[in-house]
Amino acid sequence: MTVYAAGALCWRVVGGQLMVAMIYRGRYKDWGWPKGKQDPGECLPETAVREIAEETGLKIRLGVRLGIQKYTLTSGEPKEVHYWAAKVTDKTVARSKFKPSEEVAEVTWVRAQDAFALLTYPKDAEPLQALLDIHAQDALDTLPFVVLRHAKATPRSDWNKEDGKRPLLPLGKKQAQSLVPLLSAFPIKRVVTSPWVRCFTTVEPYAIKRKRTIIQRSQLSELGNKQGPQRTEKIVTDLLDDGISTLLCAHRPSLPNILNALAKLGNDQQAETIKAAKALKPGHLLVAHLSVPRPNEATKVVAVETYAPIIE
Repeated sequence: MTVYAAGALCWRVVGGQLMVAMIYRGRYKDWGWPKGKQDPGECLPETAVREIAEETGLKIRLGVRLGIQKYTLTSGEPKEVHYWAAKVTDKTVARSKFKPSEEVAEVTWVRAQDAFALLTYPKDAEPLQALLDIHAQDALDTLPFVVLRHAKATPRSDWNKEDGKRPLLPLGKKQAQSLVPLLSAFPIKRVVTSPWVRCFTTVEPYAIKRKRTIIQRSQLSELGNKQGPQRTEKIVTDLLDDGISTLLCAHRPSLPNILNALAKLGNDQQAETIKAAKALKPGHLLVAHLSVPRPNEATKVVAVETYAPIIE
């Protein structure tokens, strides 16, 4: 059985230099990246955030993925380690509560280029190189735009009232709760949803946990999309234009127009991946990492990834 683990390359820019956080494990006498095994019931982004907090004292949110390391343990089991980039602010560093432990003896910030020579294991150079490649494109600083299909709802055939009031199934409510740690792994500041019950109640647990106001837009509902697909797409375009990280929850029939607006910001391959998300299953989501808005520069998609809820 595959052993899964997750971690992050925490980065910041100091005096124009890209810096990364490295850990020294006294028990193994090695230098590397903060990471750890996935706990039962965790999604991998949640694992990464938790492990960074435990090993470095840094409370982070995730940026773009940096790849997956695959190798075989001495026990013969295959192992996968998933890495993300994680921007760290000066305030986060100041609030860090790192205490040396048996597991991690030291956390040190070093110039990213100098980290190659310090790494104990050659394979750990792979996520570092990925980080440097993205930094070279001036695309390391990103914000997420998350498109979520509502969780599992009561079947239409079992509901004879107004469709907008069709509720989530008990399974759907469990999915909505299970999405909270996954969504919390990303720096989402705004929650926008179709006002229909099955969408609103999908994002409600996250909004309550993270203290986010839920913004309702009728254009994202099935009816609103059917009556005015151009208005649905315009709502998304406006959300993309203002540079605020966003979670958007909608219905399967609305997804093509929502995703068309997002796909316009990506290259051909990214656009294909984004448009394919029109087939998202209930409770599944797409995370598009967008470039941070800058004067005279168009926002663009830097990377795309998709996730499923822990409960299906």
